[in-house]
Formats: sequence, C-alpha cells, structure tokens
Amino acid sequence: MLAAKPRIREILEADLETVGDLLTRGFVYRPREYWMRGLHRQATRPVPPDVPRYGYLLENEGVPVGCLLLIYSSRILDGQTVTRCNVSSWYVDPAFRNYAALFASMAQKRKDVTYLNVTPATRTWPILEAQGYQAYCRGRYFSVPVLSGGGRGMRIEAVGADTKAIEGLADADLEMLRRHAEYGCLSLVCHTNEAALPFIFFPLRKRRGIIPVPAMLLGYCNSVANYVRCAAVIGRYLLWHGKPVVIVDANGPVAGLTGVYREPQGRKYFKGPHRAALGDLADTELAIFGM
Repeated sequence: MLAAKPRIREILEADLETVGDLLTRGFVYRPREYWMRGLHRQATRPVPPDVPRYGYLLENEGVPVGCLLLIYSSRILDGQTVTRCNVSSWYVDPAFRNYAALFASMAQKRKDVTYLNVTPATRTWPILEAQGYQAYCRGRYFSVPVLSGGGRGMRIEAVGADTKAIEGLADADLEMLRRHAEYGCLSLVCHTNEAALPFIFFPLRKRRGIIPVPAMLLGYCNSVANYVRCAAVIGRYLLWHGKPVVIVDANGPVAGLTGVYREPQGRKYFKGPHRAALGDLADTELAIFGM
C-alpha cells in the first residue's frame, strides 16, 4: 500500500534527464536520443506566458514515476492571439497506473486553451471522445503534387535557420519557418503574384502505410486550398529533391490534387474553443520530436 499519494508538479530543466529515462522505459521502440533531442528543443523554443514549458512530473516520495509532455504554442486567429496545447507523450510506472487518469487530466484544465492530440493510438479514440475531444481529421490524402496543373508565374524560395528576411512574408511566419528548418523540416515560401505563402514539410524517416519513402508530410500551410493552389510548383521543387509524394491531413479526397485517400490513418483530435485546422501541425511533437 502506498504511504502517501503521489504529487504532481511541473517538469523543470533539471528534470530532463529523468524524463528521458521515463519515456525511454515507457516507449521501448524509441531510443533515448529521440526524447532528449526533442526535450532540448523544447528548452529554447518560445512558449506563451503562464504555461509549463515541458509538462508535468508525477513523483512518489521524491522519486519520479511518471511524466506528461505538453507542447504549448500561440496562433493568430481573426486578429486574436490564441493558445493551443499539443498533449504529447505520457508515461506512468505500472505500480502507479491508478493515478494515470488524474495525471492526464492536468492537460485539460484551462477552458481558454485548445488541446490537440495528433498521434492518438486507435485504442484511445473512445477515451478521447468520452473526454470531450472531437476528431477534426479522419484520414490522409497521399498526393503527387507535381501532377497538378497551374503554378504559372509562381516561384519557390527555401527558408533556412539563418534566413534574415523574405519579401512579403510576415515576421511571425518567417520565425516559424526558421524554427522548423532548425528542427530538420523543409520550410518553403511560394511566391505568387499576390502573396508570399508559407509551407512546412516534415520528412518521413521510415515507410508509412501504402507509400514508401521518400515522402513528406504537409506540416503547415495557412490553408489546404493554398497548398492545392501552389501544388504544381511545390511538386516540381520536391521532385527535384527526390520527394515526389506529400501526405496531407484530410477528411476525404482533396479536389485539385492527384492522389489516394485513406482512413483511418492519421486521425487527430481537438478539444477547446478553436477548431484545429487541417494542415497546421507546426510546433507539435511531429515537428519538435520528429516522426
């Protein structure tokens, strides 16, 4: 019998090695280096005020027995800054699983925050729905953008971690593209006659579903419609770099794109005041920790 109820507190920078140990123990298919790389990225990335930088730790008599990773970020929607939280990986030692539900509830306390779960295991879908989460993405569209029409007059510009400025691109978008380039993502800007449109693509490091590598996941666009609009010129750029396939979060076939739609691959959930947008996975675990 436990002498005292375990306590929950925020993860601090001094806890990162311990958190890496817990997650490596809980996710045997992930090497420790995977977790430590992502945790160190979390240490330096911008986060909204008054939120935990890393998440929460479950302690029993001073000994860590569980951890919950939370990744907070900000978005501008209709001129207003909103906060969202990617509920990422969590683990509790078997002897303390009775406290797992209470521990997980730490990720759902704030009514002003939109919570995301972008990598839910199939067995957890009913649990998430019982907790009030809604599926905003039910599948994936495996597109071959080079086969799209259009693109006349458009050009692609790559963004690196040290890019100083991009004509026509907002400072916040440039900072996001630079940050993700530093994570190893592919950050691009499509210049049209009217605007500079930001895109981020996540590299797939192993075979996924029906498509062998090389392929990319569309990690960010300000609308899927803009990806469709720029698909031809993006496709030519990616094909030149040996990446012919782009996987897009979707709820059905995407008009204007050549490809194949599949369910239930890629189901994703949200809970909170702002519905999550298809094509916006920036500043989630998929970018910071990798795929």
